Amino acid sequence: MIVRPADVALYVSTHSLKLRYAGMAFMSVFVAAFALVSLFAWQEHLHVRVFKDIEFSLEMAAWLAGAFGLAAACLAWRAGNGIERPITDLIHSAERFGQGDYTGKVAVQRHDQLGALQQALECMRHKLRQTTISRNYLNNVLNGMTDAVFVTAPDGAIRIANQAALNLLETTEEALLGGNIGAILEESERARFDVVRAAQESRESTVHTRTGTSVPVWLTGSPLPSDDPQFQGTIFVARNITDQKRNERHIKYLARYDALTRVPNRMQFQHLLQQAIARSHRASSGLALLYIDLDRFKEINDTFGHSAGDRALEVLAERLSRNLPKDAALGRLAGDEFAIFVEGLPRNADNRGPIAHLARTFLTETARAFQIDKHELFLTASIGIALAPRDAENGIDLIRNADAAMYYSKQNGGDTFAFYSPEMNAAAVQRLVLKSKLRRALERNEFIIHYQPKVDLRDGRVIGAEALLRWRLPGHGDISPAQFIPLAEETGLILEIGEWVLDRVCQDYSRLQLTVEDPGRISLNLSLRQLREASFILRCRSVFRRHGVSPSLFELEITETTLMADAKRTVKLLDELRAMGLHLSIDDFGTGYSSLSALQQFPIGTLKIDQSFVRGLGEDAGDATIVRTIIDMGRSMGMDVIAEGIESQRHLDYLREHGCHYGQGKLFGLAEPVETLTALLERQAQGKPPFAALLPTARPASLSA
Repeated sequence: MIVRPADVALYVSTHSLKLRYAGMAFMSVFVAAFALVSLFAWQEHLHVRVFKDIEFSLEMAAWLAGAFGLAAACLAWRAGNGIERPITDLIHSAERFGQGDYTGKVAVQRHDQLGALQQALECMRHKLRQTTISRNYLNNVLNGMTDAVFVTAPDGAIRIANQAALNLLETTEEALLGGNIGAILEESERARFDVVRAAQESRESTVHTRTGTSVPVWLTGSPLPSDDPQFQGTIFVARNITDQKRNERHIKYLARYDALTRVPNRMQFQHLLQQAIARSHRASSGLALLYIDLDRFKEINDTFGHSAGDRALEVLAERLSRNLPKDAALGRLAGDEFAIFVEGLPRNADNRGPIAHLARTFLTETARAFQIDKHELFLTASIGIALAPRDAENGIDLIRNADAAMYYSKQNGGDTFAFYSPEMNAAAVQRLVLKSKLRRALERNEFIIHYQPKVDLRDGRVIGAEALLRWRLPGHGDISPAQFIPLAEETGLILEIGEWVLDRVCQDYSRLQLTVEDPGRISLNLSLRQLREASFILRCRSVFRRHGVSPSLFELEITETTLMADAKRTVKLLDELRAMGLHLSIDDFGTGYSSLSALQQFPIGTLKIDQSFVRGLGEDAGDATIVRTIIDMGRSMGMDVIAEGIESQRHLDYLREHGCHYGQGKLFGLAEPVETLTALLERQAQGKPPFAALLPTARPASLSA
């Protein structure tokens, strides 16, 4: 409600009311004085004594009239002033109201018509103040909203816009109000924008800011019903969905691309591969798929952490991308597995030569050193290759066949490639079957422990044995550890299997002690995964305590590669194991090419010469030199040296001649159940060394190195 001072001034004029009230007062007093003088004059003329005690004369009448006139003037002036002040206050109050100031109260000081006017004006002030508070509250609510709000007339003209709307459009209220709501939209949307239809729907739209930026919004309209035309119109709410659109794009990207390496993921790669196969079919051309898997990549994660592994994958993806030929695509299928397809190959030509050259390039790039967190890491890869349409005509079969060829390469030692052949699928299927059955092997009690005796080469006595795990799979016979141990490493089952082995060996040893006084020392193989397990030492203590056997009766065999994977951390762990009383041995020594200074930091008591060197004795001068060097080095370091893989008398004679005191191998028997070891130990307890007959009484002749 708007109050204009001019309206009040038209109704009540201070000057006119003052004159009117003064004139009325003067005339009233003047008439009363004139009547009184006339009464006295009439009394003198008629000689009637109306006021018997008052003597009256004309001079006195004149003085009396003057006094009454003066009194009338004073009364008139006072009456005028009495009406001027409240009217002036009313005018000032009306002016404040017109300026929007409703804080000062209107004082009600009279009980006449002016008092009624003061009361009416005070009531009007109170109502206006309440209305103003409600309007300010509504404005605060609108401006506190994060969504842009526009209130428009029926024709779309903007009447009200909150602060969020101004911020969204990067404009001012003066520039926005009065304009059409359709003008804020992108030019491509303005032509088809209809206010009436927009007032009934919600839809995605794009607004154009004052600086030329396009902002995606979710625009919702709602009509404002009212009987008063001036309040009819539509309220529009525009929500900025920039972040939502960005997240949607990111989600779509992640659905198709690997977040770490930024190359197509498995789903997207398969989609691209199927499209490429379709193009090759139409063009009567060929296509090659290379399946790449890193060798022993798990050791990088276990040793240096997953961040180092992730960085290595990033670097590898960059290297592979730089060496991609034309019409080729790279994808990450899983973990450390990548795939590359090359299309546009001549269909009737032998493409194995160019593809083999490309595979060698990728192997070379993979073998280059990785600088990760101040560490120099070296990796190799296994590559399987399948050709279309020769090996498969669809993407799924092509990937499966290339995968089978990759595992064939990995079984051949890695750092190589192989082309697919149908025979590889049978091996891949068998491997998958073994992996699934391995998960139930512990539950079904399918594992067994065999023991291969360790012999003192000086007198033929059994000094202990090596515990070897075997998997007796129903319907398949015994499964070699070379087949299932890598699967156990991959699946993580090696931890459970390792604890089972230790428990069973301790159980067998407890029974051996009931039969013979000194069963010797039993050795067990320890994997890198077990060594990296935080609770490994606690588990070992628990098993030894449960069976009541001393840790000093056992020896853990660790490969040279495992020792050097993370030397600083490994030394600490081995020191703890040594403090428990466990003996420690380096298995397959000579295959890891470690320096002598590196090995001296470990608390190792035994070196085991790898069987690949022992088998070459008498046939390979290099193997003989290596064996002799290891024996001399072990003796100089105060270590026991044991040779594995002794299969002939010739091997035995050479080792004895060069001072190797201990050995094991087929010459002394294969790994057998614990009952066979018990029989050997019982015979030995009777004073008959089981293998004394193999030792010649005369000194054997030297073998040429």
